[in-house]
Amino acid sequence: MLMSSLAAAVLWLASLPGQGPATPDPAKIDAVFGAYDRNTSPGCAVAVYQRDRIAFRRAYGMANLDHDIPLTPSTVFHVASISKQFTGTAILLLAQDGKLSLDDDIRKHLPELPDLGKKISIRQLANHTSGLRDQWDLLGLAGWRYSRDLITDDDVMELLVRQKDLNFPPGDRHLYSNSGFTLLAVIVSRVSGQSFREFTTERIFKPLGMSSTHFRDNFGEIVKHQAYGYAPVRDTFRLSTTNFDTAGATSLLTTVEDLLKWHANFDAKTVGGDALQSALLERGVLNSGSRIPYAFGITHSTYRGVPTVGHGGSDAGYRADFVRFPEQGLGVATLCNIATANPARLSRQVADLFLPANLPAATTASPADDTPEVPVPEATLKRLAGIYWNAAEATAFRVVFDAGKLHAVDGRQRTALKSIGGGAFVMTAGPQTRVSFEEQPGGTVHLRPGASAPVFVRMDPYAPSVGQIAEFAGTYRSDEMDAVFRMTVRGGALRLERSKLRPAPLEPMITDTFRTQAGLVQFTRDVAGRVTGFVLQGNRVKHVKFRKDLAASGSSSSAAR
Repeated sequence: MLMSSLAAAVLWLASLPGQGPATPDPAKIDAVFGAYDRNTSPGCAVAVYQRDRIAFRRAYGMANLDHDIPLTPSTVFHVASISKQFTGTAILLLAQDGKLSLDDDIRKHLPELPDLGKKISIRQLANHTSGLRDQWDLLGLAGWRYSRDLITDDDVMELLVRQKDLNFPPGDRHLYSNSGFTLLAVIVSRVSGQSFREFTTERIFKPLGMSSTHFRDNFGEIVKHQAYGYAPVRDTFRLSTTNFDTAGATSLLTTVEDLLKWHANFDAKTVGGDALQSALLERGVLNSGSRIPYAFGITHSTYRGVPTVGHGGSDAGYRADFVRFPEQGLGVATLCNIATANPARLSRQVADLFLPANLPAATTASPADDTPEVPVPEATLKRLAGIYWNAAEATAFRVVFDAGKLHAVDGRQRTALKSIGGGAFVMTAGPQTRVSFEEQPGGTVHLRPGASAPVFVRMDPYAPSVGQIAEFAGTYRSDEMDAVFRMTVRGGALRLERSKLRPAPLEPMITDTFRTQAGLVQFTRDVAGRVTGFVLQGNRVKHVKFRKDLAASGSSSSAAR
């Protein structure tokens, strides 16, 4: 075991009141992190809060491979989206101060944002129900290289000010959008008259004694004892760090020790009192009246049959998890500096050692995973293969027949589907999603990827000729992102070329619709049938319109080969 781990193996009990339940054998927790307990690898730090005490804290692996600096429980990590609950807390503090209302139209505080025809409230920003397009997806489409190009609040605001549409009407849906929390941080600064960093330090971190915690708003500053992020490359690692001068959605720097002080605040309520705690944990409500699991930067869930609240984080080579078990008075913070770590799973493996033994066992797969496979005639499987399309969501689901089985295809990844009878199948890898095929009169087939998922309708395969593909070649521009996309034809196939990024192939899906790394591209035509542009449908960015530069398209088309 690393010397750093031994030095960090302190059960901090004497300085805190109450002994509480016995702490598990530390060797069992060490075993959870055994893969990282090396002086040649990045790793993780973990700390456990139990009732009124710190029950465990330890670190495994290295903070800096260049200089052989080990991780400790005092190492400072970038924790990505764990930041959001502190941004939510800052907004709630200002609401308590009477300086804003959670139901304010955000344009009251951010008048430069465009009027998109619908009121967006501060509350909807915090619940991810605003309909605003996600900043990271927008920046990527605009040609920014995540964690390579320096990204500031001004860069994000410039993009959001240019937007002309929403993903959906505010309050209609819940779709994660980092843009909302960047805007919340800007609102905090404008309403308080302080920088976001100054306000959160003064009102949250100092009162709780979180002396190693702050929002980083200057990428060039020196931060003592910070861990560098890494990603594995063959048998070694490469640096993978953030490059942000934007905070609110991300950019919190903290330690597992400081996060335990935040855990304690959920019980002591030193910052904000009962009213703030209730508001912070209040789940969002859609226009339909349905409650969503997301609150003010915190997600409600369950584990082994008991409630949990928390959040994860993922940026560059950093992975983080913060989870509380309110009924058990238990909290676990796991922070890692290696991109392949799964801190959510690690946190729950640690929690298993503290939770009551009589709780139900953790489930890792759908019950259907153990269901015997039901044979299906090959002819039926071939008939079910194809492209399935949901027009309302502008999303596609591809199913292929290969080696006697159906497979769900997502880019280069194929997942075999196992028949469990009655037209239902289950994916055999990853989340055990149930996929149901429903044959309709006239030969149409519907597909549902999940019990409550929308219907997908099988469409005719799209196999455009080289001549048809050439119609799409040309230069396309988006005013919303000041971006230029070039569609070229190489080897009889269409590909997307953008500044700073490698060319990406476009995979035909349905008529005039292709799939690429950026999302689904739906080409548009005028009444004469000429291609005039396309609409891009991404994961967290919908309905982005590009117009074809008809003056330049002639040269682009003639260059296709």
